[in-house]
Amino acid sequence: MTDNVESLILEHLRHIRSKMDAVSLDMSDIKSRVSSLEETQGQLLVMMGGLGKRMDRFDERLGRIERRLDLENA
Repeated sequence: MTDNVESLILEHLRHIRSKMDAVSLDMSDIKSRVSSLEETQGQLLVMMGGLGKRMDRFDERLGRIERRLDLENA
């Protein structure tokens, strides 16, 4: 009877270990995907900063054009 119980316990432990290995692989994949998303988010923020700088330059240029043409609001 004891051998039977030990065998059953070992079988369950092997099953649990195989499931844990699968979970570990899935977590590794998820970590990789999250890192990729974080990198993409960082790149988007840098791009948005660059666009903000360009818009500021356009605003300065438009202000100069308005001053030259006397189109400024008093």
